[in-house]
Amino acid sequence: MIYLHIPFCKQKCSYCNFHFSTSLHFKEEMMAAIKKEIFLRKDELQDKNLKSLYFGGGTPSILKVDELKSIIDEVLKYFSFNEDIEITLEANPDDLDQPFLKELAQTEINRLSIGTQSFFNEDLMLMNRAHNAGEAESSIKRAQDFGFENISIDLIYGSPTSNFEIWKENLNKTIALQVPHVSSYALTVEPKTALNQWIKQHKIPAPKEAEQNREFYYMSEFLKDHGFNHYEISNFGKSGFHSRHNSAYWKSHEYLGIGPSAHSYNGSNERSWNIANNKLYIDSLVQNKVPKETEILSEADQFNEMIMIGLRTVWGVDLTVLNERFSEQVLAHLQKEIQFKLEEGILIIENSHLKIPEKHWFMADGIASDLFMV
Repeated sequence: MIYLHIPFCKQKCSYCNFHFSTSLHFKEEMMAAIKKEIFLRKDELQDKNLKSLYFGGGTPSILKVDELKSIIDEVLKYFSFNEDIEITLEANPDDLDQPFLKELAQTEINRLSIGTQSFFNEDLMLMNRAHNAGEAESSIKRAQDFGFENISIDLIYGSPTSNFEIWKENLNKTIALQVPHVSSYALTVEPKTALNQWIKQHKIPAPKEAEQNREFYYMSEFLKDHGFNHYEISNFGKSGFHSRHNSAYWKSHEYLGIGPSAHSYNGSNERSWNIANNKLYIDSLVQNKVPKETEILSEADQFNEMIMIGLRTVWGVDLTVLNERFSEQVLAHLQKEIQFKLEEGILIIENSHLKIPEKHWFMADGIASDLFMV
């Protein structure tokens, strides 16, 4: 699968500080560089039949449809598409106007991941989003009117501008809009952001973990009651609408990332990442050089990653695969570390898969890290 990290973003969000120039010259240079990288790295994926193509990172929806289409055509020069390929475009609600969606509906793109965040203006203002609550709702309806059924929305819980009743209303609105997939994350405070500064200055309170915990578990039960599967800690999908792209990450499949900061993985022991600097990225590709760094993962690194990712999912970690892949030393370490947690019910084994019961999912990262090889 290919992951295209398209670094076009027209705003600076208070929680990520991610912003790049969108001038015509910059777009032309970046488009050329991305196409060059696709060509130079076309042999890195073993499977040339793609099951997923994902336009994400920044806000690729600010590209014109013909620009998106030209990248798809470039990919098709070197790869084929599976007959039921999932092609996702990340989009901000305010980019999804009628002309854009009308053109987009004529392309191979068949899934939208919309950065809704909230249906309340107070939350959106805190996150410095360009759209308002009305646009958050209307963008979804417009996309559905143009035939996009496979829609995922992002929702943020635990915001200091929100409360439990507002959170319930966000979820009620999601159901009313008949959205089949939700990715939801607790609001986190990153260093060097406006949000962090506001909290330090006591302009707004810091997010409360107990409230985030409550909203997380309410969301899980609420969405399951309305036909969603809680298949990864932060992801909920109705049958047939699970994200194939993200599921490939969680199952440790190979993927190729294109664009500044994009990461790639060979499905085994090699991980690489592109440089983040736009100018250096473009200049390198002008010289036919792939601007990436590569890391060979140790056995401990591979084990830790499989544990961290697998325990975040409903599938858990396949113990048969672990037994085939890792040394006796690693397996002995795992057996020792899981014993107490199995007795306490924090971990369970079902059908040869190690899992965290859903009631403990909010603490999954901490549970997984206790099992790491150091």
